[in-house]
Amino acid sequence: MMPQASLLSGDRLHLSHGPIDLIIGSDGARSVAFRAAFARFESVLDELAAELPLLRQPVERRPEGKIARRMYRAALPYADGVTTPMIAVAGAVAQEILAAMTEATALTRAYVNNGGDIALHLTGAATFRVAIASPDNGNLGVVDIGSTDAIRGIATSGQRGRSLSLGIADAVTVLARSASMADAAATQLGNAVDLQDNASITRAPANVVRDDSDLGSTTVVTHVGRLAQSDVARALCAGETAANALRQACLIDGAALFLQGQNAVVGLPATLKFQQKAPEHA
Repeated sequence: MMPQASLLSGDRLHLSHGPIDLIIGSDGARSVAFRAAFARFESVLDELAAELPLLRQPVERRPEGKIARRMYRAALPYADGVTTPMIAVAGAVAQEILAAMTEATALTRAYVNNGGDIALHLTGAATFRVAIASPDNGNLGVVDIGSTDAIRGIATSGQRGRSLSLGIADAVTVLARSASMADAAATQLGNAVDLQDNASITRAPANVVRDDSDLGSTTVVTHVGRLAQSDVARALCAGETAANALRQACLIDGAALFLQGQNAVVGLPATLKFQQKAPEHA
């Protein structure tokens, strides 16, 4: 299948090719930016496929492609003999398309949303509003990101997401300085929300769940039953501890972790705003 492009309501562009599905918005020379986005997008899947065997291996050898190198850099802080650069693929693709747009023309604001992993470009008075909410619509509020803020990436991971997880979080939303950094950190924090030896949690080797998984025989969570409230709190505490460590290492700016009706928030309370206006993420 060839790359596909279509215009959506709200002056947004939809790009799709195989597993990659992007929603793009921009303020400024929109037609120029959208043409640049599609031109860059046309070769993205082939570029990743060319280095896929290396990208599916634990982080060690530096890849060659531009997107692959961005994935590698984002995954490198988490290198443990298991983690692969694939933990940052969605965010890295979003960043690359956004970079093509901003290099082609001056934009006041733009975003590329790759399945919930979002790369941002903001200048001047431009802002971007994102909801911080659990998969079951437990809304903590919204964050307004401005051009003077360091945040340029948003990502969500967890049991309700598209990827396999080593942990039990329903969802973890991360705000970071780039989309690839947010993507990698969200995966790691989703893994950190966990309980060992709990009968309500079912696990299996990743390559049994999905024979094409880059995690090989690493054990992943396949089902999370109803947990005691004290166990939920304990699992979230583990995730919160990990999030604080990542924030201290300047790998994230903030995070919200969700599990069975409870949540933990790191680095966000000062900016969370309880407003009813709809968020702008697609």
